[in-house]
Amino acid sequence: MPVIHTPTEQELKSFFSRGVAEAIPQQEFLKKLQSGNRMRIYLGVDPTGPSIHVGHAVILRSLRTLQEWGHEIILLIGDFTARIGDPTGRDAARVTLTHEEILKNAETYKEQAGKILDFSGSNPARIDFNANWLAKLTFVDVIKLASQFTVQRMMERDMFEKRWNEGKPIYVHEFLYPLMQGYDSVAMDVDVECGGTDQTFNMLAGRTLQDAINHHEKVVLTFELLEGLDGRKMSKSYNNIIGVMETPNDMFGKIMSVRDDLIVRYFRLCTNVSDSDIADIEKELSSGQNPRDIKMRLAREVIALYHSAVEAERAEAEFKKVFQDKKAPTDIPSYTLTAEDATIVDVLIHVGFATSKSEARRLIEQGGVKLRDEKVSDATVAPSAGTLQAGKRKFVKLQK
Repeated sequence: MPVIHTPTEQELKSFFSRGVAEAIPQQEFLKKLQSGNRMRIYLGVDPTGPSIHVGHAVILRSLRTLQEWGHEIILLIGDFTARIGDPTGRDAARVTLTHEEILKNAETYKEQAGKILDFSGSNPARIDFNANWLAKLTFVDVIKLASQFTVQRMMERDMFEKRWNEGKPIYVHEFLYPLMQGYDSVAMDVDVECGGTDQTFNMLAGRTLQDAINHHEKVVLTFELLEGLDGRKMSKSYNNIIGVMETPNDMFGKIMSVRDDLIVRYFRLCTNVSDSDIADIEKELSSGQNPRDIKMRLAREVIALYHSAVEAERAEAEFKKVFQDKKAPTDIPSYTLTAEDATIVDVLIHVGFATSKSEARRLIEQGGVKLRDEKVSDATVAPSAGTLQAGKRKFVKLQK
């Protein structure tokens, strides 16, 4: 059995400063931390996409701290709940995924989470799947769970209220989602559930069920939501993520595109930089220091966490070469032209730089396509050998 570490006041201050929004109830959480008893703590992730991103990592990094303090950590894969689709933040019902699609997305979750959590050693984190118990519930079981909640409580959810007021449909199966997520707490008999602030309603449903069925008080630990590349919540569904498994070069380029007003927030939620250093960074930005230089440090810090400091330096050098010196990247993939590549538009689609002919033409019209460093202005031009560039970060070497 791992030795349970009782955190100091400074350790608690640091823990709560790195993304924790609220502990419900806080006194109960502090009591559990100070008791010397081992807690069972979990984070649920629905595999609606194949990538774990640095937004998820805000919570995973805190879980790693709790793991180092000796507590049991479970990463729960919502292979059953993903079939329902979490309605959180949605103004329409989610598209239902097949079980095969869900399992495909979940294949590498342990490897990705292993960038942060320790799945070996004396206190290994573990993976579980909620289909192990949710798929076994009978209709009678579901009715019993539903009897713990009222329609009025369900309608307290802002997205349901919004849809109701706008005359948009609310499907009955969406009401079942918080029940299913709530039952996860019962099945695993947990002490703490972690999740983003957008999951508060679902996690409190688990607190209700855990108390009613297991007579065990569960703490809900909510975390701030990290903004993605477009300023919205970082989400696989929005395609605005920085994945923990992305290459150093891709991570560097994406972090450099983060809005300047989010730099300090990214340092606080995504790095191990000390609170005092972050305060200095905030002062530097306020005094007019170039955000680009500070963002480069941010990119190095993040990449060092998921790759290495050496690879972070290489990614920085590559970024400067491409974006400051306007040179082609060191490693450019090759593509052999075929008879199907009648025009440059066809090539842009075949190499994945555009998803449709209209998108490819729009890239050309906006001056975003170059061949051998010359802007392409004619969408009907026939392709030839040389380096093709689309936008700032997409390069391919065309060859006959």
